[in-house]
Amino acid sequence: MDLNTEVVDAGVAFIPRKLKTPLHLSSGTISELTEARAAVTVRVAGREAQGRGSIYLSDVWAWPDPALTHAFRDAALRGFCSELATSLYAHCGAAPAHPLVLGMRLHGSIAGETSPPVLARAMCVSPFDAAIHDAVGIATGRSAFRFYTGATPFPEVDGCFPGGGACAAIQRLFHAPRSRLRAWWVVGNADDLGADLSRVIGERGYRGFKLKIQGKDNAADTARTIEVYRALRGHGVDDPALTADSNEANPDAESVLDYLERLRAEDSGAFRALRYLEQPTGRDILLHPQDWRAVNRLKPVFLDEGLTSLELLPEAKRQGWSGLALKTCKGHSFALLAAAWARENGMRLALQDLTNPGFAAIHAALFAAHVPMVNGVEINSPQYTPDANAEWLPRLAGIFEPADGMHRIDNPETVGLGSTL
Repeated sequence: MDLNTEVVDAGVAFIPRKLKTPLHLSSGTISELTEARAAVTVRVAGREAQGRGSIYLSDVWAWPDPALTHAFRDAALRGFCSELATSLYAHCGAAPAHPLVLGMRLHGSIAGETSPPVLARAMCVSPFDAAIHDAVGIATGRSAFRFYTGATPFPEVDGCFPGGGACAAIQRLFHAPRSRLRAWWVVGNADDLGADLSRVIGERGYRGFKLKIQGKDNAADTARTIEVYRALRGHGVDDPALTADSNEANPDAESVLDYLERLRAEDSGAFRALRYLEQPTGRDILLHPQDWRAVNRLKPVFLDEGLTSLELLPEAKRQGWSGLALKTCKGHSFALLAAAWARENGMRLALQDLTNPGFAAIHAALFAAHVPMVNGVEINSPQYTPDANAEWLPRLAGIFEPADGMHRIDNPETVGLGSTL
């Protein structure tokens, strides 16, 4: 089927959300967010359809500038989203194209500016990219993960895939979609480890836990990791899976190695439970390159915030990053191509979160169902903004209310990116 797609119309709406529990990052504390919901109408194969996508405009994560207030950054991000909606046709280019090409044209159109930074602009683009894919799927009656058949040429990106082009690499990336994905609970650096944690373990069966560490005091981070591990064992989790995320607060790879060596020496069980680390050092991997080979001999380390373009992937591999901590908030098209490149080059994948609510959480779950991830999927809006998911309950309780430590997807082959669910 010809999937050359034309953008017909677009809009965006903003919904303020308050977090049930503040989320503390090394760059600041998140207590409220704006959800951006995009709707895009496309014309493809003689049919028109509207798709939807959403994302949180997480300025503390994507634009961590302490000189600017949250209110200023939030207003600027909403303004950029509104500009995208009114000029989406121009951003995608006049010539109809495959939805992946439209998504990468969108991604390319935000390069070169300095404010908001590129990660924040990619975040704003992402709900529109998702909505385009969702709309094409609705128009053609197929999953957005079934757009890649035959040898469709993608001249804009085929050069990144010398082994037969991007379409073939994406086909090799996919596996039979899974309907059950490991769920993860975030444990903040100052979170209580008592009754509330015991309750969520008992009610939802969580076995995966993401630890927010500080990255500035290895003795304290080691002690906290051990404290969390032992608390989980005390709550009946026999074999907890842990990941550690300092949100780029570590000064260098040597400090990360020191943390791991301390952890191994002080509690071998906690060390074994630690599966991988998310980007521990600064996000500009060109300005602040690291050699991760010694760390890799102990634990995998995944690139997250530092991945903002496909051109950075060879450099990430050269520096020794073990894999990519993907986020759909950087754009569906970009995430798919980055995943395909990583798999072609022997790198592992995890799907992390941006407290994705509603449409965005469904999108993340479907992405993780089709692409091999080492962690299942991180969806933490049930923890931080459960009210944002209320309109999907109870019919999508499998996604939004984990049971036995798993998210469940009853229909991973749903059309588009799942907005019709």
